Amino acid sequence: MAKNHESETRTSLDDLNDQLTGLEMKVQDNQKKIMWGIVAVLAVVCLILVWVYAVRRPGIEAADNAVGQADMTLNLGNDSLALAQYKQVADDYGYDAGNRAALNAAIILYNHKQYEEAINYLKKYSPAESIIGASSQSLMGDCYVNLKDYDKAIDCFRKATKISDNNPHYTPAFLMKEATVQRELKNYKAEAELYREIETKYPRYGMETGIEIEKYLKRAELQAGE
Repeated sequence: MAKNHESETRTSLDDLNDQLTGLEMKVQDNQKKIMWGIVAVLAVVCLILVWVYAVRRPGIEAADNAVGQADMTLNLGNDSLALAQYKQVADDYGYDAGNRAALNAAIILYNHKQYEEAINYLKKYSPAESIIGASSQSLMGDCYVNLKDYDKAIDCFRKATKISDNNPHYTPAFLMKEATVQRELKNYKAEAELYREIETKYPRYGMETGIEIEKYLKRAELQAGE
């Protein structure tokens, strides 16, 4: 009986030891996983820091310097060379400088009557401010008007109106532009509705700009048969 009891005791101890050994192995395994997890996180942090300090900051500085040179060239009156510089910055860089360069390039291209290329650079521009963003859409609409693509022009003017967020000076101007295109398309009813919107929402616009909105409205109503 004593031998049996001793055997049972050893078996129980062996089982307990096995359990403890298994638990210890699990702990070690978890520690390894945690360690590798920390290593992975540190690697990601290092990559981010490398990108910020070795790539992004130098890139921003280079873009700022390049667009600054283009600004100086434009101020000296050489818009052709400035255009080439702005286009290079817009094509080669991102960041705020590349974004602004795209808009400046588009403006110069529009002034040179290169409307299709101006549209391409306006599409690269991402506005961060409502008025400039709305104006960029309006400029794109002007490009499409000159290309006689009136449907796209109307779409741009409507986007400009939306982005300008009821600005009393800019929004009615964009509505006027759309009204002009609607008249060109002989959509007199749509034209009249736009003039009514200006009169209702922006009653001071006509007086401030010297535009006789009421006269244009009556003309459009007459031609629309209203």
